[in-house]
Amino acid sequence: MRKILIGAFLLLSTGFLYAQQAPEGLFLASKAPDFKAKDQNGKDIKLKDLLKQGKVVLVFYRGYWCPYCNKELSRLQDSLQLIKDKGATLIAVSPEKPENISKTIEKTKADYSILYDEGMKIMKAYDVEYEMQENVVTRYRNSGLDIEKINGDNGKYLPVPAIYIIDKESTVIYRFFEPDYKKRPSVLEILSHL
Repeated sequence: MRKILIGAFLLLSTGFLYAQQAPEGLFLASKAPDFKAKDQNGKDIKLKDLLKQGKVVLVFYRGYWCPYCNKELSRLQDSLQLIKDKGATLIAVSPEKPENISKTIEKTKADYSILYDEGMKIMKAYDVEYEMQENVVTRYRNSGLDIEKINGDNGKYLPVPAIYIIDKESTVIYRFFEPDYKKRPSVLEILSHL
């Protein structure tokens, strides 16, 4: 009986640890999963179509309420022509509902495509999504930010801030993946990989 209990405990513990694993993101030289989503203008954006034109800079951000995300998206907007001059397309992905993406655009003046990740399909495919801890959700809510309301059906899930540069063969040639949301790469670093 004791062996059965120990076995059951180990099985449950392993399952719990597996379920709590943090996302790792895609790694260099891995194939970027294709996706399709609507941008802020209702246009269907497909990764494979963008890659026919050149490299893609894919940015995952948390939401309009994140000052670090807004600063990053604004810097990318300011350097958008430099990115285009390198033959690349810039797109951003967020779990926030479309009406909240318009708040991001208002704050950052972004005129590149920003995609609502309905059902977190893109975030899951790129292994960047994580569930916020309940105490953090509560703390945000108490300060006036209801993440679950902002994200709608995506609930209390956010992406780890990440940027990937994907080449025409769908290969990841640059990766920035940082759980510390305060850290972001410079535009110069991104441009140097295009």
